[in-house]
Amino acid sequence: MQTRAKASIRKFKMIAGVGIFAAFIAFGALLQVSSQGDSSDTYPKGFRGNTCTVETETLTIGYSSYYLSDEYEISEDEPRTPYIPVQCGKIPQPGMLNISIDLLHPDSSRNVPLAMRLAKLVYVADETVEEREILSVPARPHPSGVITHAFRLDEIGHYVIYLDGTSPENIHYLVRVPVTVGHDWQDNMRNFLPPFLRKYI
Repeated sequence: MQTRAKASIRKFKMIAGVGIFAAFIAFGALLQVSSQGDSSDTYPKGFRGNTCTVETETLTIGYSSYYLSDEYEISEDEPRTPYIPVQCGKIPQPGMLNISIDLLHPDSSRNVPLAMRLAKLVYVADETVEEREILSVPARPHPSGVITHAFRLDEIGHYVIYLDGTSPENIHYLVRVPVTVGHDWQDNMRNFLPPFLRKYI
C-alpha cells in the first residue's frame, strides 16, 4: 500500500514538473522573449544586461551605450561623470553618448582595420530617407577587441552607427547599429500595454 502511495506521489511530482516546464515555455513564446532576455525583434541576438549583441554574416559584436543628459550639471566634486546605461539604441533625449563595441566573433576581426561612422536619417519631401554623416573615425585594427567613442547627439531622431572594414582575404565586415533619440507615441503606448500586445504596436 505504501509502495503504491509513493509511486502515486512520484508520478504527481513528475506531471507537475512537466506542466510547470511547459507553462514556462508557453509563457516565453507568448511574450516573444529571446534566450538573452529581451523582445526578440529588438536585435538579431537581443541583449544581456546592458550589452546588445548584433550579429551579421561575417561579424558579431557586443554593443553598450551610456548616456548623459544635456540638462545634467557636472560638479567638480564628483569622482566620475554619472553616465546612465541605456538599453541598446534608445536614448530618451539629446545628450552625450559614450559607446563601447566588443568584437566578439571572429577573433580575426580584431586585426582588420575597421572604420566607424555615425549618420543621421533624414526624411525628405518624397518620403525617402537620406543619410547625413555626422562623424567619421578612420579605419584601424583593434587588437584589444574593444572600440570606444563618445559623441553628442544634438537632435531628436533616428541615427545609425556603422562599423565597416575589409580583411586582406577580401572578407567584408559591416555592422549597422540603429540609435533612436527621443520616443514617439508608439513607444509611450507600449508602456501601458501587456508585453504580449506590444509587438503589434
